[in-house]
Amino acid sequence: MEKRKVETPGSRSDDSMFPREYRGVALVVGLFLVVQIGALALVPEFVESGYQAVENPDDPTNSLVYIAAILAMTGLMLAAFRYDFDRAIRLLIVGVSAWLSWYVFSAVVPPVAAAVPAVAVGVALLVHPEWYVIDTAGVLMGAGAAGLFGISFGLLPALLLLSVLAVYDAISVYGTEHMLSLAEGVMDLNIPVVLVIPLSLSYSLLEEADETQTDEEQTDAEREDGDGASSETADATGGAGVNEPTPVDERDAFFIGLGDAVIPTVLVASAATFSPAAALAVPLVGLNLPALFAMVGSLAGLLVLMRWVIAGRPHAGLPLLNGGAIGGYLVGSLVAGVPLLEALGVATLLS
Repeated sequence: MEKRKVETPGSRSDDSMFPREYRGVALVVGLFLVVQIGALALVPEFVESGYQAVENPDDPTNSLVYIAAILAMTGLMLAAFRYDFDRAIRLLIVGVSAWLSWYVFSAVVPPVAAAVPAVAVGVALLVHPEWYVIDTAGVLMGAGAAGLFGISFGLLPALLLLSVLAVYDAISVYGTEHMLSLAEGVMDLNIPVVLVIPLSLSYSLLEEADETQTDEEQTDAEREDGDGASSETADATGGAGVNEPTPVDERDAFFIGLGDAVIPTVLVASAATFSPAAALAVPLVGLNLPALFAMVGSLAGLLVLMRWVIAGRPHAGLPLLNGGAIGGYLVGSLVAGVPLLEALGVATLLS
């Protein structure tokens, strides 16, 4: 979970009696729900279309391969930011966004026709990456990715994936802090690897980017002219560091990593696909009690996380989100009458 301080006087004129931070939390919860319900709606279509990415979804090594891919991608992005290959990363993510959007649209229209809105998503991200464009693309990416991984990871691989990534997220935020460096790098690219949560109706991500760039150029010019811009000047124009608390009334947006929505939803989709629990009579989505409780658990973790973030500091999201999803899934499995070993996906390994 990331935050950014934004200096936009007057942008809070649209505040109502409903506190701005509560509006932001409501929008975060809404986006998470859209990703989760979207993934559940896509699961039956993806299964029928044969989009399962692995031959044996119950193989726990599938999780290890995916985790290794995440580590490799993280290292690649950090190296790209260090050596000024930001544009290549942006083009890559935009391409992935269009590709995943195609999977989503192909669930409701013929594959050839789905290419049109998918390309439109990519073009919009390149031409006008405003916050609502990024969030729309992020929701499409999130639902598509969670649905694809959900039908490809059985119960045990999904539980392993969430557990390992929760630990990794905590280490990378509170220990090595390289996830904070990665977040700082992607913030300026305006790509759907983060969801942008505006706290004021007048907020504009593009205007903020222009103001930040102008401030940086002015600071650089002062230094080149020998004016000796002090550290106080740099702090005033650049905003607080990622580890410094920033009050809510000094921010116009929250930023939350898209992975925080996708990873716990993988378990939701996996439970809907592989759990032996009886399906619930819910129109348009495949849902059972384990999947439903996993959703509730992840959203409970999200609310706790948002309370911490409102206090002004970045926090690792996956320990709470994944922990809530896993706990909710196990409770839902027991309520549905699924034995614990079967819910953990290890019954067949022990038999």
